[in-house]
Amino acid sequence: MTNPLLKTWDTPYGLPPFAEISDADFGPAFDAAMAEDLVEVEKVATNPEPPTFENTIEGLMRTGSALDRVAGVFYNLAGADSNDAREALMRDYAPRLSAHSSAIFSNKPLFERIQAVWEARDTLELTPEQARVLMLTHRNFVRAGAALEGEEAARMTVVKGRLAELGTAFTQNVLADERDWYMELAEKDLEGLPAFVVNALRGAGEERGKGPCVTLSRSVITPFLQFSPRRDLREKAFRAWAARGANGGKTDNRGIAAETLKLREERAALLGHSDFSSFKLETEMAGTADNVRELLMQVWTPARAAALKDQEVLEGMLHADGIDGPLEPWDWRYYAEKRRKAEHDLDEGEIKPYFQLDRMIDAAFACSERLFGLTFEPLDVPLYHPDCRAWTVQREGETIAVFIGDYFARGSKRSGAWCSAFRAQRKFPDVQIPVVVNVCNFAKGSPALLSYDDARTLFHEFGHALHQMLSDVTYEMVSGTSVARDFVELPSQLYEHWLEVPEVLAEYATHADTGEPMPKDLLDKVLAAATYDMGFQTVEYVASALVDLEFHAGPAPADPMQKQAQVLEEIGMPRAILMRHATPHFAHVFAGDGYSSGYYSYMWSEVMDADAFAAFEEAGDAFDPAMAGRLEEFILSKGGSVEAEDLYTGFRGRMPGVDALLKGRGLAA
Repeated sequence: MTNPLLKTWDTPYGLPPFAEISDADFGPAFDAAMAEDLVEVEKVATNPEPPTFENTIEGLMRTGSALDRVAGVFYNLAGADSNDAREALMRDYAPRLSAHSSAIFSNKPLFERIQAVWEARDTLELTPEQARVLMLTHRNFVRAGAALEGEEAARMTVVKGRLAELGTAFTQNVLADERDWYMELAEKDLEGLPAFVVNALRGAGEERGKGPCVTLSRSVITPFLQFSPRRDLREKAFRAWAARGANGGKTDNRGIAAETLKLREERAALLGHSDFSSFKLETEMAGTADNVRELLMQVWTPARAAALKDQEVLEGMLHADGIDGPLEPWDWRYYAEKRRKAEHDLDEGEIKPYFQLDRMIDAAFACSERLFGLTFEPLDVPLYHPDCRAWTVQREGETIAVFIGDYFARGSKRSGAWCSAFRAQRKFPDVQIPVVVNVCNFAKGSPALLSYDDARTLFHEFGHALHQMLSDVTYEMVSGTSVARDFVELPSQLYEHWLEVPEVLAEYATHADTGEPMPKDLLDKVLAAATYDMGFQTVEYVASALVDLEFHAGPAPADPMQKQAQVLEEIGMPRAILMRHATPHFAHVFAGDGYSSGYYSYMWSEVMDADAFAAFEEAGDAFDPAMAGRLEEFILSKGGSVEAEDLYTGFRGRMPGVDALLKGRGLAA
């Protein structure tokens, strides 16, 4: 029987034939696709014709289509719906795929052809996008070690292979700790909790065949920490949450983190860089560790001051409850929620029925229709999990993308939220519409209700999806979100602003039971409290970003946990706040290279997103057609086909300062 991953997919819009694929298909498909890719690459490398852009750069882009398809399906499933077989495949194929990549990047005849095209670039009459693709291809090969010789080239292959193994192990260890820990609750332990929290706890327990349970899914543990009056239970749950990846035994990630940092340092040194940060930031907007540090400290100082003021108030509330001693990290969310209710007359239990998942999906779609003319039609096709749903994305009668939403938490899904693609937009060597997926971890319910932060997460990930769906470039290499890491969060963070537009909430924030819109006084209070507790949120994020930066800017620390403690002490971390992501579960940084020395990217992008939305406010309309057109023209459609700074200045006419960010977070002096 033909392997369904390798045959032509005769399915609607070329979607993967999920119903036909079994886990046993992936190994043989990877093996066959890698072998085919190497044959295709060798043909490009040994072409007897003189090297040209067409036969070398475009030739390389014609290779690997089978491998792209197989990997696209596998890695989406491995993150969103893992199982023992898929985890074993990840461990097995991470070093093999790394070795496969190294074989291509270390192909000397291939690199010689790329080098020849690069040296002749000024005589080739390339389009701007072709010139950009040539530069990126050449740079990628150099940064992968293509110019290395002998022992150094061999060592680079070993280093990259080992890093791939470590990243896979790190991810699986965090997932195991999150999946395996739970705290079963008695009925008396539910006293004082709002109905939506009780429902989430019961749902989490049902998934395990138990009574109500606290799990380490963010959509379960965060509201428990906010609302449970049982300090002993909050402490137990929080300690388990904070200890992911640091519990000793086979899922402990501390040794993995240390080895990863050492190997990254070695990789950078092989390529002539003083440390990993200088290697990593070379291709980003920030450019240098000093630039990153300067931005983060500009935000850290006012954020820490705000957090320390809040800590005093919350500690006073703790003492008023008859509890001696300092405010602890498992107390912060509980007292912050009580304070929010007192000062803003806001109760999460009152707000949550207005944020139904389906209505928030409708709101995200409706904003994109008003801004960019997109409409969404439900698509009834087999998908990889019963929780998933799909839509075709239409504009002016043409289908431009397929969008998949996978919104609910489950034990087989890694934590967090992300946007991915089964395939990206391109016009070469054939026209291909993107198939984009948003993955979240919301608690199930009938109906599913979101917190305000959850709703922002939904809009955030949909902003990434728009970047993919509105991409309009020739080459997949520069399509969609294939941009500088510190630019990639601009479209996602910018889209969050439309959730806060009063007319959007007035129409889509409707009560789950009555269908009535959110009363105006409640809506006003929600918007007025949008920056509530921002000192806490900013401190826990910036601390993580600074620790990540200092891990990579300079010699690799022998003991990352000691280095983490040193950095936090130097910046004066408030004792009642922990880093958002402690080292042993800092998957952004250690599951792969993506955000290593780059976790600051969210804040770098936020400087731009605050300024970009101000452009709509200056136009007097959050849906201003001219401004929406510029946003699509200069940012959403261009992918990585132009330097990020040029894209932003094309949209806004200048680069922004940090002032709009501080104002938006309520931290301005």
